[in-house]
Amino acid sequence: MAQDATVTWLTQEAYDRLAGELEHLSTHGREEIAKRIEAAREEGDLKENGGYHAAKDEQGKQEARIRQLAELLKHAQVGEAPASKGIVESGTVITAVIAGDEETFLIGSREIAGDSELDVFSEQSPLGAAILGLKVGEKTSYEAPNGREIAVEIVRVETWDGA
Repeated sequence: MAQDATVTWLTQEAYDRLAGELEHLSTHGREEIAKRIEAAREEGDLKENGGYHAAKDEQGKQEARIRQLAELLKHAQVGEAPASKGIVESGTVITAVIAGDEETFLIGSREIAGDSELDVFSEQSPLGAAILGLKVGEKTSYEAPNGREIAVEIVRVETWDGA
């Protein structure tokens, strides 16, 4: 099943956590930044006011995160992790031999991993795009950002248990 590139699979827990972050940033976060900017503005000359510029920079980053979360949640597919059918797809945990080293990682949005120590590769990353749809035992390669060709063999595909 091909997935729309704009759709992101999320667990209910991840969706709720991200919706809570969006709510906080959109309300309290914006109020806090506005207060910091106003306080810094009252200090005088804005050209040489480090506190003002730092607060404005933080405001820009916060607004970017708000836009990112809103877009992600708008297009999220919420539910249980797809049961592994031995095929690499979004929301599965993959064990693969990459350039001779065995690695285990999650395919999907970094946001679904939460506090997990597991590395996450998006479906659009060079590795993710190269292995989507592969089955256990299949091999491929992908071009790394440095131009090097990297060999990959799928060893195991498991259902993501959220841990």
